[in-house]
Amino acid sequence: MKLHVAAFSERGAALALKIADAFGGSAWAPEKYAGGGVLPLGASLAEWAGKRFADSQAIVFISSCGIAVRAIAPHIGGKERDPAVIVADELGKNVISLLSGHIGGANELALRIAEFTGGRAVITTATDVNGITPPDSWAVKNNCAIENLSAAKRVAAELLSGGDVGVAVTDELVPAPYPVTLWLRPKDLTVGVGCKHGIKPELLRRCFSDFMEDSGYSPLSVTAFASVDRKKEETAIIKLAEFYKVPFETFSAEELMALPGVFSPSPAAAAAVGTDNVCERAALAASRGGYMVRLKTKYAGITFALARKRSR
Repeated sequence: MKLHVAAFSERGAALALKIADAFGGSAWAPEKYAGGGVLPLGASLAEWAGKRFADSQAIVFISSCGIAVRAIAPHIGGKERDPAVIVADELGKNVISLLSGHIGGANELALRIAEFTGGRAVITTATDVNGITPPDSWAVKNNCAIENLSAAKRVAAELLSGGDVGVAVTDELVPAPYPVTLWLRPKDLTVGVGCKHGIKPELLRRCFSDFMEDSGYSPLSVTAFASVDRKKEETAIIKLAEFYKVPFETFSAEELMALPGVFSPSPAAAAAVGTDNVCERAALAASRGGYMVRLKTKYAGITFALARKRSR
């Protein structure tokens, strides 16, 4: 986990270092308390918090809630992208889930840290205190993307009041089965990409959007883009993966050619990059034992194919 722990006293810095070591993160404190594995915070806590919001999965403050709130307030963007934020006292007696309790995982992390420090986790989200599994937490634990967060709020409210809820877990673009449907998209699709060198990123993204819509699958279910290793520096594919916040994997021509199965052969691809098919073989390779759901589809200078990972 990419975790950062900030403290503001000698005792707090010692606890920050213990938590960072236990959870694989880094500890920070003002200059006078830095050293021995604790990094210096710098002059501006707000600036530090802004950088951590951009590069962290979780931030822990060993401080009062007030210090934490003032530090993070300018950087809060939305529950779908904010990191988990935890506040703990310097003795580790109270570990408070402050921000992004469900999607960011702050509630679960607070419980884990409290167990580590021997303290108590303070969880205030309504579903949790009522013993109800919130839909956004279920989605995170089951590796699903939430398509419509507004529906997640309505579903949580209905669960609290004992009402009926409608949840659809599918990677396919199908009609809504309920009046209010919460769409959860399992992260189970891998996309193989072939393209001419120097293709425009905007064109690749537009063609990919068309490809997914025509194929009948949600792009939110994509877990990786893949291609032959000769394309590892292809800007358009890199930017496409960055846009969807998933990895871009590449495989050698030998790895792709070693895959069993029947693929759409291309003599031109074989001559250019050493494999008779880039997109289908790359999609299948990235699926790690999955199966094809859409074979090679051609656009101007671009090919896509789609594979699905097998359920465990």
